Amino acid sequence: MTQKIAIAADHGGYTLKEDIKNFVFNDLNIEWIDLGAHSEESVDYPEYGFKIAEAIENGQADQGIIICGSGIGISIAANRSPSIRAALCTSKEMAELSRQHNNANVLALGARIISKETAMDCVQAFLTTEFEGGRHERRVAKLGGSQNA
Repeated sequence: MTQKIAIAADHGGYTLKEDIKNFVFNDLNIEWIDLGAHSEESVDYPEYGFKIAEAIENGQADQGIIICGSGIGISIAANRSPSIRAALCTSKEMAELSRQHNNANVLALGARIISKETAMDCVQAFLTTEFEGGRHERRVAKLGGSQNA
């Protein structure tokens, strides 16, 4: 089954977004949609965090990748949706653990914080690592608001 991935960035993450589309997605069996921004012209990062959340909520995408200058603002915006578990990652290991233990469905990156090479490693790890389930399922269920999980 082909993964459907939505990708979005503000102006600060635009260049890294394009790099990810050109290098990573071409190597993996992934169908992707680009939700913007489509240039380095100044835009507001919350709009793109909200767009990723909406794409996942309505089934347009299975997972998402979001990018802004630090990764912080756009991840806060995406995480306002109860169905989103956006993880801001700065290493391959963080990306792997976000999937294995937290079943993160959105990877957040800071274009001004990490190198292009590290970003590519994070994306590759995020898209190829499975949720372990088991003891982590109860904890992830609590993230969705279930106190009795």
